[in-house]
Amino acid sequence: MQRDFKAGGVSLHMSDMSESGHSQPGMYGQGRRRRRRRGDRDAGPPGQNLSGPSRDREYQQRERRDGSEDSPGPLIRKTPIILAKPPGERAKPSPVSGAPVLEKPIMLMKARDDGGKPGTPPEAAAQSSGPGPSKMEREGQRPTQPVYQIQNRGMGASASSSAVDPMVGQSKLLPPEKMKHSIKLVDDQMNWCDSAMEYLRDQTDMLVVGVIGLQGTGKSTIMSLLSANTPEEDQRNYVFRAQTQEIKERGGNQSTGIDFFITQERVIFLDTQPMLSPSILDHLINNDRKLPPEYNLPHTYIEMQSLQIAAFLFTVCHAVIVVQDWFTDINLYRFLQTAEMLKPSTPSASHDSTGSSGSDDGAEYYPHIVFVQNKARREDFCPRNLKNMHMVVDKLMAHSHLKYKGTLSMLDCNIFPGLGQDYLATEVNMFLLPIQEGDGEDNLNKAGSGTYPLFSLLPGYRGHPAFSTMVSKLRSQILAMPRCQLSHTILTEKNWFHYAARIWDGVKKSSALSEYGRLLC
Repeated sequence: MQRDFKAGGVSLHMSDMSESGHSQPGMYGQGRRRRRRRGDRDAGPPGQNLSGPSRDREYQQRERRDGSEDSPGPLIRKTPIILAKPPGERAKPSPVSGAPVLEKPIMLMKARDDGGKPGTPPEAAAQSSGPGPSKMEREGQRPTQPVYQIQNRGMGASASSSAVDPMVGQSKLLPPEKMKHSIKLVDDQMNWCDSAMEYLRDQTDMLVVGVIGLQGTGKSTIMSLLSANTPEEDQRNYVFRAQTQEIKERGGNQSTGIDFFITQERVIFLDTQPMLSPSILDHLINNDRKLPPEYNLPHTYIEMQSLQIAAFLFTVCHAVIVVQDWFTDINLYRFLQTAEMLKPSTPSASHDSTGSSGSDDGAEYYPHIVFVQNKARREDFCPRNLKNMHMVVDKLMAHSHLKYKGTLSMLDCNIFPGLGQDYLATEVNMFLLPIQEGDGEDNLNKAGSGTYPLFSLLPGYRGHPAFSTMVSKLRSQILAMPRCQLSHTILTEKNWFHYAARIWDGVKKSSALSEYGRLLC
């Protein structure tokens, strides 16, 4: 039985109802079909509808089956799909308290094409529906740029694993590894070491500070106090090992070669063995160590070692600290001038070209040099003596290209509040450090003992601030040193390491140093 209806100028052709009460597929209007389907849902269980598949029924059936394979059947049109993990495989919240909460998963919308068929897992559909994959990638080769690999921010490469490490993906934000003690940059055999490379980063904001001095002047102690330690700590915990009492009694040295330490503020400190050390010479003679073939005498070899280290520091450091424990040794200034003369030339921008060992424009690099008067006495802080010391150093370094003045001032530290800024006409980079309280505290007598009880509680007259105060002021002055460009290109920390290795190799093979060594014999 067939009936024709006309409503609003639209003719509808309807067929008879079957015995089961269902109509033929695709014959009703959209509104009537929705009402009829709502009645079918109440009439019987799902799956018994004999009408054609609809878009809404198919989507509800997939959600009800919890991400399982779609039921086979004809598709009306291509529908958009959501590339996300099934509910059973989604990451569950971590039971550990305090763990960071992961962000919402990234859902990528893409229309279904020939590659995405019903029943395909979301991960496989995501990999197969990449933008224009090549034939080799369709056959199973791993794409060079995976697009749909990561579904959650901070997750690992394995998206199907339920155990998610919250720290994966945040490793780049972690601070660099903190050093606990110094390591070798150059060993006692004058060979380069590569162990410092793992502590360096690809950033250019760095400061390189080296130190040289004679034996027993306190180089390692000063470098430890400037880098990571305080005067109140035990010296056995210093990052640069200082001399023990046993080594002091037998006149030995603690440091050998060049030691490396970098702080969290990206300041590189280089501690060196003593220059012109008699203990190293004694160890070389008594242990029958073989000399290199180019050296005939042990003392010549020791002097050339010291010149190599000093020339190396003058090339790769922003600032070089010269430590003395008394004022002053004229041989030390002669040594500095010799090292400056033998310093390798700054490599040119085209260092790869052969036959060009120096810069073409003649611009040579020279570091800032700071004279630290360690274990200074009370009379050394007298303004008149201080002025004489600055005048002597200025006369000795008058013909040097090293930057020995204009970057460090004790008058700016408010150590001498009664002196004006123009008191020192020729102020050089000099800083005085008194004797550490632990070493000279027994020599300070109480003021006015036996006269008044109040005066007996006061400490004796020092004539200078405390040792910890002076170290703090020196540290602030050193860290504020200008960070000049070491080469013709801006160097990162890792580039500086390779640059320093190349400079050290050039220093050991320097023809100027070899010729100077032959003249000493």
